[in-house]
Amino acid sequence: MDDDFDSFVVQRYDRLRGSAFLLTGDLATAEDIVQTALAKAWAAWGRINTNPDSYVYRIVVNTHISWWRRKWRNELPSPEVPEYPDPHDFTIEVVQRQALLAAVGGLPRRQRVIVVLHYFEQLTLIQCAEVLGCSLGTVKTQLGRALKRRSSRTSPRRRRLSSATRTRGMNASRSR
Repeated sequence: MDDDFDSFVVQRYDRLRGSAFLLTGDLATAEDIVQTALAKAWAAWGRINTNPDSYVYRIVVNTHISWWRRKWRNELPSPEVPEYPDPHDFTIEVVQRQALLAAVGGLPRRQRVIVVLHYFEQLTLIQCAEVLGCSLGTVKTQLGRALKRRSSRTSPRRRRLSSATRTRGMNASRSR
């Protein structure tokens, strides 16, 4: 039993930490959440017989939600992405990571969880529903709202250009 759990942790730790980081926006908190989730999973490992990934992701999500509810509001997350020492210049990746964290971090908690599980952990919508303990329809609705919210946050210039294009298209069709 311990060998199975050890190999699970070795194989999945980085992905679990990455998902928790996308949920929290803070590496230290993400590591704490994953450590807590793995401790809970280890205690229940003998009872987990079918899909340990789903079970552990559920623990990660529930722990994140629980900690978020308890967190005092004096603390504000930093918009800065922690940088790690690296011999290469990864400026573009850092900028993309910041944009990704801003986009994901700006979503409501439940939508953020679904986006992380579906797009970053590549779980199917059915698997997301299982992890969250909700219906498939709820997952689809929340994911649709997250995507709509994301598309509505385009830059004002882009909105003006898109509006002008629509107006020109309407005027052109009227003049025919």
